[in-house]
Amino acid sequence: MISRRSLLTAATATIATAALAGCSETTSGESRPAARTPFAPPPMPELAPPALMYAAMTDGGHNIPAVPYQKIDSRYHRQIVADPTGERPGTVVVDTGNHFLYVVLPFRRAVRYGVGLGRQGFEWSGEGVIEWKQPWPRWHPPAEMIERQPNLKKYATTYDPKTKQWLGGMEPGVNNPLGARALYIYQNGKDTLYRLHGSPEWWSIGKSVSSGCVRLINQDVIDLYERVAAKSPIIVTSGLRIT
Repeated sequence: MISRRSLLTAATATIATAALAGCSETTSGESRPAARTPFAPPPMPELAPPALMYAAMTDGGHNIPAVPYQKIDSRYHRQIVADPTGERPGTVVVDTGNHFLYVVLPFRRAVRYGVGLGRQGFEWSGEGVIEWKQPWPRWHPPAEMIERQPNLKKYATTYDPKTKQWLGGMEPGVNNPLGARALYIYQNGKDTLYRLHGSPEWWSIGKSVSSGCVRLINQDVIDLYERVAAKSPIIVTSGLRIT
């Protein structure tokens, strides 16, 4: 007969063996978590070739002519680039020193557009928000511009306090100085009178001319309009270093 002492001894030995087996299993190389693969950002997104980006198009009932993009320095064509701003995705950055506008994307990338600048384009810098956006806006030339160019008097604007609307101005269209879209910049709840807008004057991209804020090719401002939400932050600076 097997005594009770013998049973206890055998049971103890079995438990000890199982415990040793368990320790050996947890310390084996097979149970260690696999090394994590270093994070790799997705491939750089691609845009359509310039011939398609700047082709003729119809938008809002208006026929926008093709842009002779071959006559514009290719650095000012719409493109995806490494983000030089360091800002969070969704931020708009205007680099007046280099005539570029950026919309920051995830993974340290950005859409870059070439812009033209006028005197007003250099008058304001700092941080603000894109308070609202307007497709095919009316143009309301300021009084001082009408004084300099009397032929613009027919576009003079008056404010109606009853309707809280501005009356007059130039009808929307491809020849309107604000082009196909306008984005209005506010700071601390006040209008800065600083605008991002389209322009039929494609030859002014990458240059500084007599008037206007920040102008883009109409095809580019339509693309910008779709990428940027109202209330998006905007930074205007001349201090970016482009390598």
